[in-house]
Amino acid sequence: MRLILLGPPGAGKGTQAEKLSAYLGVPRVSTGDILRHNVAENTDLGKKAKSFMDSGKLVPDDLVIAMTERRLKEPDAKKGFILDGFPRTIAQAEALSKLTKIDSVVSLFLEPEELIKRNTGRRVCPKDDTVYHIFMNPPKRPGLCDKCGTSLIIRADDKEEVVRKRIETYEKQTAPLIKYYRDRGMLREVYASGLIEEIFQRTIEALKA
Repeated sequence: MRLILLGPPGAGKGTQAEKLSAYLGVPRVSTGDILRHNVAENTDLGKKAKSFMDSGKLVPDDLVIAMTERRLKEPDAKKGFILDGFPRTIAQAEALSKLTKIDSVVSLFLEPEELIKRNTGRRVCPKDDTVYHIFMNPPKRPGLCDKCGTSLIIRADDKEEVVRKRIETYEKQTAPLIKYYRDRGMLREVYASGLIEEIFQRTIEALKA
C-alpha cells in the first residue's frame, strides 16, 4: 500500500501515519522528521532548509523531492509506504508521480481555531523526538519527557504566529492538492476531530470504501 496523508499543520497526520504504519506494515516517511534531523545535524540540506522552516514557509521543491526520492529507494519502502508531509504542492505531486505509483490519498480536515489550539499545545523532547500535547497527550510529569526525563521544548514552528502563517501557507499552496487528487479519483476525506482511535477507525473505513 502506497499512501499519502494530507492535512494542515496540527490535523494529526503524524499520529495517524504511525498507527497506519503499524496496521499496514509499511514505513512512515515524514519529510518533516527528515528535515528536522538534517537541521539538528547541521547538514548542507539542513542549513538550506532551516530559514524556511523557522519562518513557517515551505522548503523549496528541489530540496524536498531529492530527499524523498532517496528515502523511497531504501529497502523498507519497497513493499509500500505512508508519505506524511509530502507532496505539498502540485509540482511536488507531479514529480512524485514520476518516482512511484500512489494507491490512495487521505485528507484530514479540521476547523482553523482547533488547529491552532492543537499546534500551540505541542511539546517535544529534544533528545528522542517524542511528541506530547498539554491537552491531548500530556507527559506524566509536566514539562518532562516520560522516556528520558529531558525538559520538553516548544518548536519554533509551533509558536502561534508561526502556526497561523503555516496554516495560511498550507491553504494557499497545499490545499489545491485536494482537488488534484479528487479529480484523479484517489482522495479519501476524513474528519480529524475526536479521539485518536476514532479518527484512525474513520481513516481505515475511508480506505476500504
